[in-house]
Amino acid sequence: MKIVVTGANGFIGRNVVSQLSSIDGCQITPFVRESSAGLQQTVEAADFIVHLAGSNRPEHEEEFERVNAGLTKELCDAAAASGRRIPIVFASSVHVERYNLYGASKLTAERILLQHGKIHDTPVYIFRLGHVIGKWCRPNYNSVVATFCHNIARGLPIRIDDPNYLLSIVYVDDLVASVRDIISGRAPSGPYCEVSPTYAMTVGELAEQLLDFQRGRDSLMAGRVGSGLTRALFATFESYLRPEDFAYDVMSHADERGEFVEMLKTSDCGQVSYFSARPGVTRGGHFHHSKTERFLVIRGSARFRFRHLISGEYYELVTSGKKSRIVEAVPGWTHDITNIGDDELIVMLWSNEVFDPAHPDTFPGTV
Repeated sequence: MKIVVTGANGFIGRNVVSQLSSIDGCQITPFVRESSAGLQQTVEAADFIVHLAGSNRPEHEEEFERVNAGLTKELCDAAAASGRRIPIVFASSVHVERYNLYGASKLTAERILLQHGKIHDTPVYIFRLGHVIGKWCRPNYNSVVATFCHNIARGLPIRIDDPNYLLSIVYVDDLVASVRDIISGRAPSGPYCEVSPTYAMTVGELAEQLLDFQRGRDSLMAGRVGSGLTRALFATFESYLRPEDFAYDVMSHADERGEFVEMLKTSDCGQVSYFSARPGVTRGGHFHHSKTERFLVIRGSARFRFRHLISGEYYELVTSGKKSRIVEAVPGWTHDITNIGDDELIVMLWSNEVFDPAHPDTFPGTV
């Protein structure tokens, strides 16, 4: 399938092109101002058109009508001249309901497309988009999310005029997924389409969340960033990091036994660390009343020993980096770990709670 993408150099266009290009059988033809081929020639070879080109902050107001409505008319004329029923996906805006010049030009474009679809029996799909977030969005332009991400990632100040202003947010990957569904034949019934999910967040909440991401690089605290709006915001924020900020130091606690390094902490799912031990060194020798620890030997050989606090029951096991095996130290058992190999022992460690020096739940005990 040959898919033409107008506005391919824009924020949404770059995400659409990069993701659709990974689909087997899809050939993407970007159409931008610098394209050598004309619009008619480009459209004639298309099986599908994703129309993203537009102007939202032009130097001259007449560009709203010339680009948003005029280019849409040219596109429809080219599709009609091809004599083929070429489906068109169009990125419109919620501003069509706000009575400004930008919204008026987008509304005109919608009407042109709907008329084209009716006359030529051609499928038309329209997305009225609000605040779209994601990687590659231009900061200091028309996206408060992009601007906040850019500035916070660089330690620059941000300005909040109205912390209670409510944003309607769509993640660009969800938008692209909706476009992919349409191209794959899983289209909605009507010409107007919605991206799901759509999120709501105030500007004040947005700023606090992004600042929390930045603070987490120092505190090692990570929030619930694996799903929903927080995942989308985290991915967006991370994409604004400069290459020189990709790496950052963490504290290493080293002594004659080896070293201990905390990597990641969470508010409700514990923390991840690693430690090393020199040959013959034993670490641990303590117990917990509530805390559970899980160990994974990455390199070397280790002997784990356990003794029950009440019954005195004893247990030991040996494992090494040659076998991926989790070893648990559970509440009520004293435990220690000894490097029984000739090389340095390196062990990953997860604890179900973040270490609190005031309430460590770690007590010395002999195995």
